[in-house]
Amino acid sequence: MDKILEDIKTIFREVLDNENLSIKPETTSDDIEEWDSLAHIQLVVAIEKHFKLKFKTEEIMAWENVGAMCEAIHLYLN
Repeated sequence: MDKILEDIKTIFREVLDNENLSIKPETTSDDIEEWDSLAHIQLVVAIEKHFKLKFKTEEIMAWENVGAMCEAIHLYLN
């Protein structure tokens, strides 16, 4: 899970164009000004591409924070 979180941090920093962004499992879109609905789509696409997987809309809608994203990726990869 630590490797997944590190990869997610890199993706967030690239997509949101903010190298100083601090991402933790409990981070939500409310915590990051740049994380709006368009950025969310861009993040999902970048995550799917990076990890070579495809999420269902219901899965994406259920994510409450970065930790939930990491958990979903972990479940796909294992």
